[in-house]
Amino acid sequence: MSWFPVPETIPSRVFTRLPDELRRPKRTLWADYNKGGAAADSFLEGPSFDRHGNLYVTDIPHGRIFRIDRAGSWTLVAEYDGWPNGLKIAGDGRIFITDYKLGLMQLDPAGGRVAPFYTHVRSESFKGVNDLVIAANGDIYFTDQGQTGLQDPSGRVYRLTRDGRLERLIDTCPSPNGIALDPTESWLYVALTRACQVWRMPVTADAVTSKVNVFVHTPGGTSGPDGLAVDEAGGLAIANPGHGSVWLVDKAGVPRFRVVSCAGQAITNVAYDPADLNRLVFTDSDTGQVLEAHVPVRGHLLASHR
Repeated sequence: MSWFPVPETIPSRVFTRLPDELRRPKRTLWADYNKGGAAADSFLEGPSFDRHGNLYVTDIPHGRIFRIDRAGSWTLVAEYDGWPNGLKIAGDGRIFITDYKLGLMQLDPAGGRVAPFYTHVRSESFKGVNDLVIAANGDIYFTDQGQTGLQDPSGRVYRLTRDGRLERLIDTCPSPNGIALDPTESWLYVALTRACQVWRMPVTADAVTSKVNVFVHTPGGTSGPDGLAVDEAGGLAIANPGHGSVWLVDKAGVPRFRVVSCAGQAITNVAYDPADLNRLVFTDSDTGQVLEAHVPVRGHLLASHR
């Protein structure tokens, strides 16, 4: 049973694909545990635009960061011994990466060096950080997913304040993945992949979390919600690799549109183009492509582009 009308379908198209010369079809340790041992020539995630209109994406199994220009041409920016997943660009131009293997990292785009930024909770390693969002004041919110799920609902959400204080906001999440702040930065949204839910929680100055609620239930299947992005009306774009789609829901959590992949199924993460906020781009991870769609509600302009 559905409480709402069927969402209107929006088509997508391929913006660009990872060139053949940059593909590496071989087994990796990450793919052994996350792709059933299949040879993965890439697994794209973390789309994020810089101030010049370039799109950055990560390649998890091969530890690579790419920059894609407006014409769709690819440049390898960095390659290192890590598993980079989420990527966001701060207002001052710094690039932060949530690396599943290493923790929170920082990228120098000019020199291609990836260096540790925050890698441990006291002396304890993270479970496996996944995605992040940066507030206007410089605070970094990020998810610590690891292998958690319904069998182990102990995933965490952290806030690293601009003055270096790490705060654990919640630690009862089954597979926390994508994360986003609403336009007022009063509410935090977290995708719970294995629970097929998006949770909503208040942002508080004292880091005391209360009244967390389920904002959206996504359809069940092989995988639940992944990356998130916020629109200017307070709604969400929700990448859903289990259904080859991006769901667009309004500020009340009502599904309004479904952007359908024209290519692969594994739609993992999303970003609005700051040069055209009706343009939504999203990673098609299994096929190594970036797709795009024109959507009716403009994306929220992030603080890094204001």
